[in-house]
Amino acid sequence: MENINIDFEKVNGLVPAIIQDEFSKEVLMMGYMNQEAIDESIKSGKVTFFSRTKGRLWTKGETSGNFLMIKNIEVDCDQDTLLITVNPIGPVCHTGNDTCFAHSNKGKTYFIDQLRKVIKERKENPSDKSYTTSLFNAGINKVAQKVGEEAVEIVIEAKDDNKELFMGEAADLLYHYLVLLEAKEYELDEVMEVLIKRHKK
Repeated sequence: MENINIDFEKVNGLVPAIIQDEFSKEVLMMGYMNQEAIDESIKSGKVTFFSRTKGRLWTKGETSGNFLMIKNIEVDCDQDTLLITVNPIGPVCHTGNDTCFAHSNKGKTYFIDQLRKVIKERKENPSDKSYTTSLFNAGINKVAQKVGEEAVEIVIEAKDDNKELFMGEAADLLYHYLVLLEAKEYELDEVMEVLIKRHKK
């Protein structure tokens, strides 16, 4: 966020800012910023626009409390558009919708990326209190063994009708599988590429 160089002359002093959810990648809204709005956004950590109708700076959520907490700011190749990734606090639109385009932003699959980051962090910065760190310390054979154990347990639960137990084992299997990928230094995206290639056939 340090090198935000905008060609304000080209955009008449206001640059469009696309707001995107950090994890779901859903586009939440679009607003405009001048240099003062950018400076205030960086200083406060909350998205602040220049309101063309109010003629002043406007921090999203200043009345509702539904702030957009900034995670990153990028400038496009022409230096005339911003992409701001955020963690939204509450609904984004004044109508109560998740986004200003009436799209849902409640999908939870984005959490996998967050979990992957946590797993990688536990590997690169070990903690004695972390179960994930203990798995890495035990070695690849132990991690692979845990995946096998969890796979067997989900098969057992699949034969019954206890959803809570099945979901618990499904979560355990997914978690340990992600740990195994990290231990092997493989990316989940690489697995997805295999699936995509198979689908195209």
